[in-house]
Amino acid sequence: MKKQRKLDKKRRRQGKTNYTKRLILLKGNFPRLVVRKSNKYITLQIIESSHAQDKVIYTVNTRELLKQGWPEDKKGSLKSLAASYLGGLLLGKKAKELKQEVILDSGLIPNTPSSRIYAAVKGFADSGIKIKFNENVVPSEERIKSNYEFFEKMKGEMK
Repeated sequence: MKKQRKLDKKRRRQGKTNYTKRLILLKGNFPRLVVRKSNKYITLQIIESSHAQDKVIYTVNTRELLKQGWPEDKKGSLKSLAASYLGGLLLGKKAKELKQEVILDSGLIPNTPSSRIYAAVKGFADSGIKIKFNENVVPSEERIKSNYEFFEKMKGEMK
């Protein structure tokens, strides 16, 4: 049997997967909240793993906020803190029947306090689903609301 070396892992070489972190998350045996950033949007997914095979249960892209009442002229800000928070809230609304606790999987995104990832986690937690996170790393309510006057209206409609 061929011994697998670290260099054999193609996704590690490409900078897409941290296998050590992934193994720890899989051993937890909980559904994962996966947050990924792109140049325009933030994608949030709830993923369950069975025998190291991932299955996406629920997914939300911040592009869906346009259908929920996000103004068309603010379309360029669909990766902001406010959009991340509302995306997390929308995902939590979709996943209401999820009874298990969820853990955060940020992937290779650095754990920066007050970042868009933690705004999405805060929105997800505010929807009523149990997720462990440190309250000290979440952005303040003022930063999340920022200067979007429509934020409170959208938040009220989603709950």
